[in-house]
Amino acid sequence: MKTENLESIARKLVAPGKGILAADESSGTIEKRLKSISVPSTEENRRAYREVLFTTKGAGEFISGVILFDETIRQKTRDGRTFVKALEEQGIIPGIKVDKGAKGMANFPGEKITEGLDGLRERLAEYRKLGARFAKWRAVIAIGEKIPTHTCITANAEALARYAALCQEGDLVPIVEPEVLMDGAHTIERYFEVTQETLESVFHALYEHRVSLEGMLLKPNMVLSGKDCPKQASVQEVAEATVRCMKRVVPGAVPGLVFLSGGQTDQQATEHLNAMNQLPDLPWQLSFSYGRALQAPVLKEWKGEQANVAKAQQAFHHRAWCNSKARFGKYTEDMETAKVA
Repeated sequence: MKTENLESIARKLVAPGKGILAADESSGTIEKRLKSISVPSTEENRRAYREVLFTTKGAGEFISGVILFDETIRQKTRDGRTFVKALEEQGIIPGIKVDKGAKGMANFPGEKITEGLDGLRERLAEYRKLGARFAKWRAVIAIGEKIPTHTCITANAEALARYAALCQEGDLVPIVEPEVLMDGAHTIERYFEVTQETLESVFHALYEHRVSLEGMLLKPNMVLSGKDCPKQASVQEVAEATVRCMKRVVPGAVPGLVFLSGGQTDQQATEHLNAMNQLPDLPWQLSFSYGRALQAPVLKEWKGEQANVAKAQQAFHHRAWCNSKARFGKYTEDMETAKVA
């Protein structure tokens, strides 16, 4: 395992002012995204949409890496370059989602386990040849009556650790994503408790599997109020609770945390990231790995029309710029309508 190489890629992915675009939607998710703008989910439409994102001029200033899907890493731009090459030309590191999705966990109603470990070593070798330099695996932990169970948390932590070890063996930086879902009426205190328990289990498993912490990144959820909780926490409360939770369980050896946006709006995700980066004594880079929170404005402008590509790319560039400012704790609401300098 070339720890030094993995470490340098992990650090590039969380370089100051930059973050990751998650464009690794499964076929079902991308279909929903396209349906929201009345565009059928054909292979060509998916390719065209992703080209809008990947060929945005100047995106490399704010975007360090892009997580691709199996279909996407094999696709090309209209002028014949592979998407991998188009990204690399902008100085953006290509990555790949490698899990096979969260499926219902046998005997545990309401809980899920992520599948995809079978044959993973061989798939990682192929993705490495196709140009991927990092990978991602997402576990899903739900909060509800009598859940999550200890069994569900430890089973998902074990799978994440096995995936991470295989990645490092195959010279890919693993992004470890244990997502505690915001669906439900739970309070921010309950969310904190479950997030802490989940992360403790994940880091224990990573240690057991001899994963080099310097050569990986964590993609955690922020600690929020549940989506249906009557009392929603303020931006400051979310920032403080999230950082407090992370400081309890995430070793300082991890180069960076690339937060997921979950069900937040694009602006909320930026505000929360900004407030966290204004807090003192942060042992890691606090960055982003957003999907919907970077893409929502792009879809709205694009609408599946070639004529709207420039406007859609402008929307993506602007959103990435806002999040870049949040990486320094320098984002303000005025920037939502400001022109990018």
